[in-house]
Amino acid sequence: MTIGLNTARPAPVKKFWPMRDLPSYLWLVLTVIVSVGHRWLPEPRWLMIHLVLLGAVSHAILVWSQHFSYALLHVPASERDLKAQNLRLIGFNAGVVVVVVGILSSLWQITLVGACLVVAAVVLHAASLLGRFRRAIGVRFAVSLWYYIAASAALPIGATLGVLLAHGFSDPAHGQMKVSHALINVLGWVGLTVLGTLVTLWPTMLRTKMRPEIVLASRRALWVFVAALSVTALGAGFGVLLAVVVGLVFYLAGVVWLGVVFARTAAQRPPVAFCTLSVSAAYLWLVGCLVVLVVGFTRGAAAGSWTLAYSSFTTIAPFLVAGFAVQVLIGALSYLIPVIVSQGPASSRAANTEMDRGGVFRIVMANLALLLAAFPVPSVVLVVATMLYLGATASFLVLMIRSLRAARSAAPSASTRLADAEARAAGITAKGPQNPYGEKKRGWLGAQAVAAVVASTLAIALAVAVNPSALGVLALGNAGAGTQQGSTAGSGNNGSLTADQIANAPKQTVEIEARDMKFFPASIDVEAGTNLTIVLTNTDKTNIHDLVFPGGETSGRLAPGDSATIELGVLNSSLGGWCSILGHKQMGMVFDINVTGSGADNSDPANHQAGGDDAGSQAESSGSMDHSMHGGDQAAPSAADDLNFMASAPKDFVARDALLEPLAADNGPVTHKMTFEITEEVREIAPGVTQEIWMFNKQFPGPSLHGRVGDTFEITLVNHGSMGHSIDFHASEVAPDGPMRTIAPGESLVYTFTAKRAGIWMYHCGTMPMTAHIANGMAGAVVIEPDDLPEVDKSYLLVQSEMYLGAQGQPVDVEKALSGEHNLDVVLFNGYANQYVDRPLTATVGERVRVWVLDVGPSRASSFHVVGGQFDRVWFEGAYTLGSAKAPEDGAQGGSQALALQAAQGGFVELTFGEAGNYPFITHIMVDAERGAKGIFSISD
Repeated sequence: MTIGLNTARPAPVKKFWPMRDLPSYLWLVLTVIVSVGHRWLPEPRWLMIHLVLLGAVSHAILVWSQHFSYALLHVPASERDLKAQNLRLIGFNAGVVVVVVGILSSLWQITLVGACLVVAAVVLHAASLLGRFRRAIGVRFAVSLWYYIAASAALPIGATLGVLLAHGFSDPAHGQMKVSHALINVLGWVGLTVLGTLVTLWPTMLRTKMRPEIVLASRRALWVFVAALSVTALGAGFGVLLAVVVGLVFYLAGVVWLGVVFARTAAQRPPVAFCTLSVSAAYLWLVGCLVVLVVGFTRGAAAGSWTLAYSSFTTIAPFLVAGFAVQVLIGALSYLIPVIVSQGPASSRAANTEMDRGGVFRIVMANLALLLAAFPVPSVVLVVATMLYLGATASFLVLMIRSLRAARSAAPSASTRLADAEARAAGITAKGPQNPYGEKKRGWLGAQAVAAVVASTLAIALAVAVNPSALGVLALGNAGAGTQQGSTAGSGNNGSLTADQIANAPKQTVEIEARDMKFFPASIDVEAGTNLTIVLTNTDKTNIHDLVFPGGETSGRLAPGDSATIELGVLNSSLGGWCSILGHKQMGMVFDINVTGSGADNSDPANHQAGGDDAGSQAESSGSMDHSMHGGDQAAPSAADDLNFMASAPKDFVARDALLEPLAADNGPVTHKMTFEITEEVREIAPGVTQEIWMFNKQFPGPSLHGRVGDTFEITLVNHGSMGHSIDFHASEVAPDGPMRTIAPGESLVYTFTAKRAGIWMYHCGTMPMTAHIANGMAGAVVIEPDDLPEVDKSYLLVQSEMYLGAQGQPVDVEKALSGEHNLDVVLFNGYANQYVDRPLTATVGERVRVWVLDVGPSRASSFHVVGGQFDRVWFEGAYTLGSAKAPEDGAQGGSQALALQAAQGGFVELTFGEAGNYPFITHIMVDAERGAKGIFSISD
């Protein structure tokens, strides 16, 4: 074996090195903070994923791959090596910070600077590995370094794609580049590093011998990984689904190949410590996620649907991070940190004991929680599972500190070390082997596992007990959940039949499709006494659908391409079903089963009214339906019963800022980039009244856009909701087919347009039924100023909308909304009833005030009026109707008392206030002013 010579002086071993030891820890702490506060942060999903992968994991890769290279090549690190590594780590972490700032500020130029720093650090890292490798030719385990170098080649490519994504693509290129970027970074940069490290680290962690076949297997597998990753990335980038499938299959084959060798190694000494159990769990999650990706992309390729394939990627991405990346990171660090910081056997045992504290409990808890989150569970269970996972994994951060302190406390004194040296010189050694993790009582590990299962079960049971209705709220992901067995109430005479009669009843299976807001076929005829099975397939391109029956039988919500089976049992009476996604039944998604023959009993009409009110009430009482998606059949009283327009907003209420800030100086057209994230959350819309609002960026109405003619707007729409949504900008002139299409949950698109005409334009969700989506909050304003717009002292923006209230905390009542504006319950300025009565808008005497007003409806007109004021300049739908850009109308010639707007119309009015006082502003459709559309201008001297 040839060993290269390193003539530089070896650096002293450092027990603590800030740039080595702190960044991964701090990135993980930030991840926990963001996880807890994600509701109030921009881009939370992106942030959590990248704090883990780009921050904590990537820093650890840079640190520990260098560490292993010195160990494997038997080349000691010199002072110069460590100084260079320190600079690389500083540059890398600075780059990560800059990337995060760039993404959150939507400035791709900043993202580019950060990415350049990250790439430069990784390229220099790879160069140092390659140079060290060339000085040590012939080392047996040099294959690990080839994995590191291949991984380092992957990251610059993935980072480049990330910058291009920040700059923006139109669809479908955006989704394709996103998948390519993610797979290169996760399977290349992270995956290859982990696989190469485990070749030598895995048997070391287990404290057993390395399998002889691992070296050859790892060398051959590397070629498989590189080829598979190349095919996968290129296939994703160019939208060739079959190539993605082939690449993923071969990558999976390589992972399984090495996994077999790793399993044989573990068979020699099974993993029992936290570090080895965590790495084992991470490896299993990697295999499982790859299997899901292969299946998802295969289905997409078979259907010729990139949307279907992309849906599987967005679903599994969090589990690749939480199940694979996080667990392999904390598992490896739980082993490596005690190795680095310990000072002798006692110190090592103390550090390992802390790191292993409650190890089995934490592993079982974390992975149970992940498994729960991966299945269709009620939302409350999903929240509890997230908390359990977060607690189990974040405990590592506490135990790491305890481990460092324990190692320091147990470190031998100088006299003890001298006595130990003398004893060893005299041939006296400690008797018997000592467990590096401390002694454990028999059955202790099993007891921890049982405790974790019991604790998880109790936590979920408690959450459900607090909110039992959540059992009827199925999270997205119920797609393909298989056969849904419901109660048979109202579904036939099973209750009066014997088991033999049911078994001997003639069986019939009917396949139906859900698409285009209809079921195909919409009705079927069945002979009385038939044991009926329904197979429902959602063949819609974008929308989620389901099928529910009065007795509670349900398919669960199905994403495009998914199927489910509903066992209805033996039918003796006709039956009606419907899609319970809000508004879909009202659009015509009903399904009738007509039972015929001599044995038919159709005396109860409730059963065969497809989605009728009685049926809806029965289904709700069964507790099997998703109430949040159920419109028009609410058994609970309307929240309108709790409206009190004389009540004041809570003391801590913060009104929406209506001030429209002036644009920056006109230096030519500007490109505005924003990400609109769709969420569905319960918000208060009047004192004591809550509704589930569907929002863009957690705002109701949506965020206001502001620009000039010639400006370009690039909006990335991300659907984090539970159903299909879309967006339609009236300020754009584009073919609706692409940018205005409905996208399924987890999907995104990029909508780019250039503002060609001035106006205050509406934007809204265009998914059917549009009335319901707009009435539930999915609308906002785009203000495009005319070139000659004069300056004013203050400019305000008011968006008027009406709501048709469902039950407290539930979405809009679709029946009310579709039946017409006469059924509205509350009219709002900027999303909250009378908010500017309690929190007035301000100005001073003599100031010129401009008020932009947009009526987003969906159906109600507006007549904007300021009590005690007169408008001397009015601009309506792109043109002045009173006054001009040069001057307001002469008061002696005329004025305006109201700005009349139909739904989706807008304009502005201007006025000055001659004296101090409170000036109410209202819609002069007085009944609406008296049910929420009112505010006050507070004018001071």
